[in-house]
Amino acid sequence: FNRTVDADTARELTSTFLEAVIAPGYTDEALDIFTAKKNVRVMQVPLLNSYDAKGYDLKRVTGGLMIQGRDLGMINALDCRVVTDRTPSASEYEALDFAWRVCKHVKSNAIVFTNRDQTVGIGAGQMSRVDSSKIAVQKALLPTQGTVLASDAFFPFRDGVDAAAEAGVTAIIQPGGSVRDEEVIKAANEHGIAMIFTNMRHFRH
Repeated sequence: FNRTVDADTARELTSTFLEAVIAPGYTDEALDIFTAKKNVRVMQVPLLNSYDAKGYDLKRVTGGLMIQGRDLGMINALDCRVVTDRTPSASEYEALDFAWRVCKHVKSNAIVFTNRDQTVGIGAGQMSRVDSSKIAVQKALLPTQGTVLASDAFFPFRDGVDAAAEAGVTAIIQPGGSVRDEEVIKAANEHGIAMIFTNMRHFRH
């Protein structure tokens, strides 16, 4: 949580299976509710925005460590370049912005299906973006019809867009930069999908 947990929230959380809660604070009544629940771990941490986000990521490799700058880049979907005939609607822009934020934290190759305020399906860690798309659809707990899609890197071929259209996606946010961008854009136009380019990518391994 990013705020103090109150009693009503604690009751809702303990109404189902729960192992751990992390928040910057708890009311006394909330702590009493958690304490009465067996084996619930309650942790208190400062607000994450109080930390300096800058720094490095370390990856262990044979013989040492790789050091890289953290992926801190974010962008507002409204600032992205529309590359298709159709411009996203206001609600699609909201969903695209949310999808891009979720996609940042998913292992590459990442495909994320969302609506305006809810993740619908996630496909992660595949060699192929089409496979990631298929997994996202298989894992979806809600219908993917009418959702938007975020991809953490560009589509190398149109097949990713074709798969998105088959799933009912109406808009796509992706970095762009493929040598086949025109082919990918053409596919989006054929399916009536709005697509925007961020000109930046996320990559998480």
